[in-house]
Amino acid sequence: MARYFDVHPDNPQPRSIRQVADLLRDGGLIAYPTDSCFALGCQLGNVDGLQRIRTIRNLDDKHHFTLVCADFAQLGQFVHIDNAVFRALKAHTPGQYTFILPATKEVPRKMLHPKKKTVGVRIPSHPVVTALLRELGEPLMSSTLLLPDEEDPMTEGWLIKDRLDNEIDAVIDSGECGTEPTTVINYSDGTAVVERAGAGDTGPFS
Repeated sequence: MARYFDVHPDNPQPRSIRQVADLLRDGGLIAYPTDSCFALGCQLGNVDGLQRIRTIRNLDDKHHFTLVCADFAQLGQFVHIDNAVFRALKAHTPGQYTFILPATKEVPRKMLHPKKKTVGVRIPSHPVVTALLRELGEPLMSSTLLLPDEEDPMTEGWLIKDRLDNEIDAVIDSGECGTEPTTVINYSDGTAVVERAGAGDTGPFS
């Protein structure tokens, strides 16, 4: 049975955030809100957690997982970024974008696209996620909480707990969040390619 954390959206309770971080360190898989929609997340290197996400979402090995980072200092450890791409990312983060970039050796192999050796990265603008990432001290391995039989991501914490109670370890509920996933921009070849139009404006990358 998943634990349920009712967390204030603007001033998340430190005790709850610490408990969720401890659960992640113990190998847990959580559902949590972001500035676009709910996501599934586990600790970096949690192979079992990654497989559980694949199972819940029915994903193949070509799916780009995302490293959700607190800031650029964290993000820079895991992807290669030249100056031009850095400026583009800096202008649009934190925000509702996921960027696909070549991964460094710090990224677990099972997270990578099997042929391209790339990974998604993002810096969200959501107080709960920011607090959790700072408490955890490292990025979350994440994927949008979009179930295989649904067209839209789930939006309410109590419904997520009801649906996935035996498949995840915790739900963070800080009220309803959006229904639209991030906009995905692929910079793996150095130029911007819009792979998915979502919550972020595609205009600057078109």
